[in-house]
Amino acid sequence: MGLRIAGPLAAEASAATMEVCWDGACKQVSVELRPSTRAARETCSGDSCRAEEVRTGEKNGFGDVVGLPKRPVTIRLTLRGATAKPLLERRLEVTPKGRFPNGPECGESGPNVVLTVAADGSLREG
Repeated sequence: MGLRIAGPLAAEASAATMEVCWDGACKQVSVELRPSTRAARETCSGDSCRAEEVRTGEKNGFGDVVGLPKRPVTIRLTLRGATAKPLLERRLEVTPKGRFPNGPECGESGPNVVLTVAADGSLREG
């Protein structure tokens, strides 16, 4: 389960947990949040190039859900900051899908889904 958090909420979020439920059972997942980056200025010298990495003001993370099915699941996401009180709590039903990270000729990876917390605090798939 991937997670993206837009700014300015990302600046306050230091921890994320997801409760993922299907078939009457739930699994708790901790998501380690990291600052999101993008490539900035690229420099080349001879046959080698490199790009400078800059932070975007967003955060991202991943949590492993063993046995995640390719059918509807309910996710309850909680973001926490410096205090014990949650910054955000949202619930969403999604259907995880198999992915082909190395192309269709290399086989399908396990089911997954990416969730995005928008700047206004709304939660969506994608």
